[in-house]
Amino acid sequence: MRQRVVVHYKTLLTATTPHKALTKKLKTRSGRNNRGVITTRHQGSGVKKVYREIDFMQNKLGVVGRVETIEYDPYRSAFISLVSYKDGDRRYVITPQNLKVGDEIVTNEQAELKPGNRLMLKNIPIGYFVHNVELRPGSGGKIARSAGSFVEILGSSSGLTDLKLGSKEVRRVHERCWASVGRLSGEEHRFVVLGKAGRSRWMGIRPTVRGSAMNPVDHPYGGGEGRAMRGTRRPKNLWGKGTRGVKTRRSKKYSNGLIVERRKK
Repeated sequence: MRQRVVVHYKTLLTATTPHKALTKKLKTRSGRNNRGVITTRHQGSGVKKVYREIDFMQNKLGVVGRVETIEYDPYRSAFISLVSYKDGDRRYVITPQNLKVGDEIVTNEQAELKPGNRLMLKNIPIGYFVHNVELRPGSGGKIARSAGSFVEILGSSSGLTDLKLGSKEVRRVHERCWASVGRLSGEEHRFVVLGKAGRSRWMGIRPTVRGSAMNPVDHPYGGGEGRAMRGTRRPKNLWGKGTRGVKTRRSKKYSNGLIVERRKK
């Protein structure tokens, strides 16, 4: 299959069908807005998928949960776990490395520092790796939710905690934000090579056409005889906006003051 690279993860998984009460069908919009106009190109088709409702809040304070299964989720790169809590509730959470069926996890300020447990950032020592980190207290995990990702705790001062993200950016969040201990599972996902166009189509990714292969009316690079040069002073996208060296972040964005060190280019 050409250069295809796959990960044999079936030996890691313990269930093949999801817990039905925590699933739903999402309507596919193929990159279109409420008027049916394409706002994100190269999306469409793809195999049918069932969405698993993931608990990114994990706000059952002090209630111990036991891991029942480790499962595959078609909507994300990391694995997920079905957790059964002692009060009878069941929820899906994203699975950190070294978490096994039968392990117990808990959300508590004084929880043990082991994979899967969730604590406030102020109670996690410097140097620990965490995932599913909140940006604001009580908002639910937003940072480090994909396969193999993690955030490193650098220190706390004046009610803020410094975090080193996977992009090497250092930013501050409130020390009362919650985070789960450990690195996320599925780190081999980065080695996957699709290998053929058909597999991209299964995933809902449509072909991307080069601008230089279009007509002048369709793209700033279009037209010419044969393999024509770009014929423009600077690289630009379909709508004429610059694509290299152009700052896209708003200069007055609310979180600018919380970024200690920018990510490396």
